[in-house]
Amino acid sequence: MIVALDGTVLVVAQPSMRRDLGASVAQVQWTSTAYLLTVAAFLVVAGRLGDRYGHSRLAITGVLGFAAASAGIALAPGVGWVIALRAAQGFFGALLQPATLALLRLAYPPDRLATPVAVRTSAIGVAAAAGPLLGGLLVAHRGWRAVFVVNVPLALAIAALILAVRVPEPERTGAGRPPLGSAALLVAAVAALVHALAGVPAYGWTAPPTLLGLGGAAGLGVLLVRWERRGAHPLVPAAVARSMPVMASMALLLTASGALSGALFTATFLLQDVRGLGAYDTALRLLPLTAVMVAGAPLAGFAQRRFGARRIALAGTGLVALGIAGLCTEALTGAGGAVLGAGFAAVMVTATGTVVGDAPPGYAGVIGGLKQTATNVGPAFGIALAAGAGAGAGTEAGAGAGATPTLLALAALAAVGLLPASLLPGRPRGAAAGDLVGEDAGQRGERAPAAHGPADGERR
Repeated sequence: MIVALDGTVLVVAQPSMRRDLGASVAQVQWTSTAYLLTVAAFLVVAGRLGDRYGHSRLAITGVLGFAAASAGIALAPGVGWVIALRAAQGFFGALLQPATLALLRLAYPPDRLATPVAVRTSAIGVAAAAGPLLGGLLVAHRGWRAVFVVNVPLALAIAALILAVRVPEPERTGAGRPPLGSAALLVAAVAALVHALAGVPAYGWTAPPTLLGLGGAAGLGVLLVRWERRGAHPLVPAAVARSMPVMASMALLLTASGALSGALFTATFLLQDVRGLGAYDTALRLLPLTAVMVAGAPLAGFAQRRFGARRIALAGTGLVALGIAGLCTEALTGAGGAVLGAGFAAVMVTATGTVVGDAPPGYAGVIGGLKQTATNVGPAFGIALAAGAGAGAGTEAGAGAGATPTLLALAALAAVGLLPASLLPGRPRGAAAGDLVGEDAGQRGERAPAAHGPADGERR
């Protein structure tokens, strides 16, 4: 929640920051890009560290480090310091996010995960919606530095809660040295990918910087796969890599989050540059999306328990595609946003519940890291796709002409998620207490003891 709040608050604070520090537009953009790069690159590594050393320790380290970096930004004398500390903030945010998902997996059995995951999704939605309002008030009355000061008491309160709530730690995995080679390759590959995608709005898809970045990410990815296959203790254990529910859930999260972020990017330019709305009016027009997402997450959790992840994910994915297409028409902006919010809530709850619920306790951290990586890379890809298709063109005519085909392309991206959604577990049929709801033995394919962690049966 604190990470979502920080990200949305910063958007409002950046213009004031630019004026106060005398920064360029590119430097201000890097206050966001530096964070995005580090948080996306270190999520899986952070999850693996949590599996090895304990998730509560990683959560405490992450939240206290996040607070310290926020306090440093509030005192920063120049934009260079802000960029460096935002990168540090991203690193500590990466430690925090997989740990929270892993702690949920340890605190609840898989057949009861839907409700806490739904509550978590609603909390993130509330934080994302409250961010611009809170940011506007703080910037107007206290300046942009207050945006980062507010993180400190929130982080300290979260740290106190983590210390107060005792969650049993599983038997730690990953004997021997940490997989430093795999970790370095993964960090470099994800960083290259996110950096290349973040540059698409400025350079385009066919520019040398973009092609070089994408090619470098692909090459590093190939090296990573070969390194992982030869390693005795891979960063992503084979039992996780072979899990169909986990891989399908991550693919679904990547397509859905990418489609949503690209649609919001496009709709913002459409409403402001073409229809002449101000920032506040734009936020009001898109408010149904957030409101329905917050309210719909608990309903999605209930529906998942009753009908199974597959049906709810298929329905949610269809609603995401329909909602994005609905944004093409002014009269349907509110309704389209509501449909989009309902669909995204369903996708988030079912996919997150599936990917975390399928994790043996010893692997909860690395799976949480993979999930968070998908939901960080997805938006970067969606915005790059929207920008490359013409969203945000420099003239009003260009922005208006590019909006409809861009939104239709993003709706098609969301529809691609129907394939991984169809691979999620079906309706529960008397599942055992320790099994994932709706998942049968054939879907699991992991009855043999894992090579680097607890046997599958040990998590009952």
